[in-house]
Amino acid sequence: TGVVPFVALLLLQRRPVAGRALLVTGPGCPGHSLCRSNVQEQTRRQVALLNATAQDLFSLYLKCQGEPFSSDTDRLCNPSGIFFPAFRVNRTSERKEVMVAMYKLFAFLNASLGNITRDQEELNPTAKELLDRLHNTTKTTRGLISNLTCLLCKNYNIFQVDVSYGESSKGKSTFKKKQQGCQVLRKYVQVIAQAARVLLPHLSP
Repeated sequence: TGVVPFVALLLLQRRPVAGRALLVTGPGCPGHSLCRSNVQEQTRRQVALLNATAQDLFSLYLKCQGEPFSSDTDRLCNPSGIFFPAFRVNRTSERKEVMVAMYKLFAFLNASLGNITRDQEELNPTAKELLDRLHNTTKTTRGLISNLTCLLCKNYNIFQVDVSYGESSKGKSTFKKKQQGCQVLRKYVQVIAQAARVLLPHLSP
């Protein structure tokens, strides 16, 4: 019981489904009793860590893909054509709205990281540093999702949020797999910086 079914649902879905936050409230919000006493501080640290390491992850990814990605990054990794969850909250938005937007963002990112990691394990199985970075980022993201689940349940009695996922790269060519990962990670660098600016003030002691 608890948050497991909620998070497991996120890990199972991979199709590009556009969704909206579905806020369901009730007396039996699961998981809030599992929140640690320092969940808010832990969430703040996780967001800060993801923001601090995003650019290095993108740079290392580029290095491991080789040419033409290293020399033609701006064109090949332009993320304008890929799906990414809309992020329309800012520092003046209500805290609940910010938390729901964050949940949707990191649920999408978690699925995308799984997609990229699977491709890199196939395409660059000896790139230990990159694979370690991807696994560590995924681990942090999953922990963040769990904490956001707790905070949404505990503070707002929200225990269901519809989320959107990006396109799977299964069946695509090697080049397209590399490009999709490149585009997603570049967009991630941009969005995580914005997310940190918006969320961290809401999590300050």
